[in-house]
Amino acid sequence: MFKRKNNKLEALIGANSEFRGDITTQGTFRIDGVFCGNITADWVILGESGSINGDITARSVIIGGKVDGNVKAEELVEIKHTGQLIGDVNTRMLSVAEGGIFEGRSLVQKDESKIVDFPGKEAVTK
Repeated sequence: MFKRKNNKLEALIGANSEFRGDITTQGTFRIDGVFCGNITADWVILGESGSINGDITARSVIIGGKVDGNVKAEELVEIKHTGQLIGDVNTRMLSVAEGGIFEGRSLVQKDESKIVDFPGKEAVTK
């Protein structure tokens, strides 16, 4: 349904690495270590051993580790069975697997391009 336009892995924080600061990148950003700061990317993938303390803005976000911050995604936020999100979500599609943890508020927006407006009975009978 949602396809990545850019499959290229642009940045990686390894399992034994820690990064402090904000980052903006095109393409996919994968975190398996510790990241403290805000992220702006096309795709963000958080591995099971990874953690993020900060806000995420992306087209899509997949959470397998722990996020302590707010997530704004144009298309999708997916929390895997090992994932934990403590913060608010704003997206078009939210998926939480059994065992995944989500503590916060969610705003799931309608995709306006797929709404079909049917005329009411009064408009048809006139």
